[in-house]
Amino acid sequence: MTPSSPAKRPSVFGRVRTYLLTGLLVIAPTAVTVFVLYRLLNWVDNLLGRYLRFEFVDYHRIPGLGLLATLLVLLIVGFVASLIGQGPLARLWDQMLSRIPGVGLVYGSTKSLGEAFLTQREGQAFRKVVLVQWPHPGIWRIGFVTGHVDAKLKERLGEDVTCVFVPHTPNPASGFVHYLPKRDVVYLDWTVEDGLRVVVSGGVVQPGSADEALAEAAKKK
Repeated sequence: MTPSSPAKRPSVFGRVRTYLLTGLLVIAPTAVTVFVLYRLLNWVDNLLGRYLRFEFVDYHRIPGLGLLATLLVLLIVGFVASLIGQGPLARLWDQMLSRIPGVGLVYGSTKSLGEAFLTQREGQAFRKVVLVQWPHPGIWRIGFVTGHVDAKLKERLGEDVTCVFVPHTPNPASGFVHYLPKRDVVYLDWTVEDGLRVVVSGGVVQPGSADEALAEAAKKK
């Protein structure tokens, strides 16, 4: 038997390449996250910050003041809305905005989509995570079963259908609405949060994966 040859050490170029790729994998996600948060916070800060200027700083905008003002407004509105609930004043506000041509369409659609993502109230939030074949048979995409389908629509289509929202990746706030036969919908035992994680991560994070386990462990701390 010939003696086994010693393991070949990577070249200097190979080691440098490995270090560069490793550094990129460490820094890139952090840099993208910081950049997105910076742009988002700067946009929110500028909503009210452009109007909050003081003479002692030569009428220049104070960074961060607009963000604090926006958070304060959200807290006050949320507190007042919680007290009012779904009373006559809240219903009057909804009816008033909903009846304005153009405004009603944007207001109603935005409110419904926001409630679907931010609340879990019966009849408003996404109910189930499903798989649908789209855009071609054999290609499966994640969808969310949404609201109740009217019986007249089912009768007109001639079969039992369900309404499924198929989101885009990585922005689940946009996508397509499909009315699909229930026999063509595959129901998953995932939670809505599981489905959203898969969509936002581009499929990198899967229910039961190591990344998801780490995220769940971090939440429990």
